[in-house]
Amino acid sequence: MRPTKTSHISQADAAYPPALRVHLRDEAPGRIAAIGDIAILRVKTLALFCSVKCPGNLILQTYDAACALRDAGVTVIGGFHSPMEKECLTLLLRGTQPVVICPARGIEGMRVPGEWREPLAQGRLLILSPFDNRHRRPTEELSQRRNDFVAALADEVLVAYAAPGGKTDQFCRRILRWGKPLLTLADDATALLIALGAKPMKPETHLRE
Repeated sequence: MRPTKTSHISQADAAYPPALRVHLRDEAPGRIAAIGDIAILRVKTLALFCSVKCPGNLILQTYDAACALRDAGVTVIGGFHSPMEKECLTLLLRGTQPVVICPARGIEGMRVPGEWREPLAQGRLLILSPFDNRHRRPTEELSQRRNDFVAALADEVLVAYAAPGGKTDQFCRRILRWGKPLLTLADDATALLIALGAKPMKPETHLRE
């Protein structure tokens, strides 16, 4: 498959998400690269994150949450980098709702993975990146900046699990300082995250609100 056409959104464009300037301020990207239907950015989105190591008792709950979000037609945005996030992406792509994927690298001329091609052709997949093509490979720094970008874009952020003291834990604290709604799953393993200010979410209840 030939490289897919990439479009760009600058801060001067009407399509540029104002939430990026609100939360990222001077660090808001001057230009965003996009593959897919940019109109997806107009709908309400929920960001999905999970630490690399997810406790076994939360794995099934996270699967169930991803399926509930998919079946309810919720537009989910994420980097989908950790093992649990990748599994959730596979489930989400089987639905009919929009999905937004944000790689931690430039996407100009990228070759779209096979499992992304059908939803992209259907107009329900959007690939976004705040990075130019100098950044060809993901790094730890780019991943952190990407995560901030995703959280700033989203209306709400769901963190299935954040390892205490880890990078995701620090990320959650930053989201709370922004005043962004932070959700997690109700479980003993997320007690510290809930104590910080995250709200426990039972997907079937949350989605009816």
